[in-house]
Amino acid sequence: MAKKYHGVIPPIITPVDENENVDEKGFRALLRYCVDRGIHGMFVAGTNGETMALTQEQRDRAIKITLDEVGKDVPVMAGVMDSGTRRVIENIKRLEQMGGKCAVVTSIFYARHNSQDETIRHVEAIAKETSIDLAVYNIPPFTGQKLTAATILKIAKIDHVTAIKDSGGDFTEFHKIIREYALNPDMSVLQGVTLQGTGSFLIGADGYVPSIAPLFPELFVAHYETGVRFYKTGDQQAFKKLMSLDALVAETAEVLAMSKNAFAANKFAISLLGFTGKRIIRPLDTVTADDEKKIREKVAAINEKIRALGLVADI
Repeated sequence: MAKKYHGVIPPIITPVDENENVDEKGFRALLRYCVDRGIHGMFVAGTNGETMALTQEQRDRAIKITLDEVGKDVPVMAGVMDSGTRRVIENIKRLEQMGGKCAVVTSIFYARHNSQDETIRHVEAIAKETSIDLAVYNIPPFTGQKLTAATILKIAKIDHVTAIKDSGGDFTEFHKIIREYALNPDMSVLQGVTLQGTGSFLIGADGYVPSIAPLFPELFVAHYETGVRFYKTGDQQAFKKLMSLDALVAETAEVLAMSKNAFAANKFAISLLGFTGKRIIRPLDTVTADDEKKIREKVAAINEKIRALGLVADI
C-alpha cells in the first residue's frame, strides 16, 4: 500500500494576471488537468510557485484554490516557509483555517545560519502549535543552510513530521534517509531533484517533485510507476522501460535551461497547455522570443517521443 504522500507531486506554478493576482480560472484548469491525468499530489506555494514574491493575500489565495479544486482528490502540500518561526506558525494557522492538512517547512531564510540545531528548534516550536502534518523541505540554495541527513533524521522524530522532501542534491545523504524510512509506513521520503528520480526509486523513495510534470503528466506518472514496479519485483522488462523513461525525463530538464531564468522557462512551457499565461512575477527575467521558439521546438520533440512510447501527449 502506498504511503500518504507518494508518487509525482509537482511544485505547481502560480499563474498570475497583469496585476500579479492569482489567475483563478487558469489555475483551477491546470490543477484539474494534472489530477485528471494521474498526478498523485500537489505542492502549492513552493519555490516554483514564486510564493515569496506573492503578497500574503495572494499566497493564501493560491493555497485555498488548490485545496478547493483538488484537495478532495489528492493530498495537497502547502508551503508555509518564512524568515522566522513566529511567521511560519502564523502561516500554518491560516492554512488550518483554510482546511489544509499538510504544511511544508524549510529552514528560515535571509539569515546567517550558525548551526543545524537552529532548524531542529524551529520545527520543534512549530510542531507544538499545530496538529496537521509537517513536511520538512531541505532546499539549501534558497535557505542558505544544507541540512545533513543526521539533522533530517532528528527532525523526522518530531511530532507531526510525516514527510521529507530533499532537494539538497547529495545522493549519499539522501540514501541515509531512505535506509531509515523506506519501509516505514508513517514517513514519506520524496526526492526533490528530478534527475535523481530514477536512482531514488531504485532504493525505495516514495516519489519525487518535478516542476515540469504538469506539462508531461503521463510521462512522469509512468516513470514513477515503472520505477516502483522494478523496485518491488526486479522485473527486467520494467527496468528496460524505466531506462527509456529516465532518458526522456532527463530531456525534459533541458527545457528549464533554455532561458536565463528556469522559473520563467518552466512557466512558459506549461502555458503551452493553454490554461494559463507565461507571466513571471517582477522583477525576474522573462523568456525572450528566441527562448520561446526553442522551448516550443523542444516540447514538440519530447511529445513525439512520448507518443512513440505509447503514452499520451496533448500538445
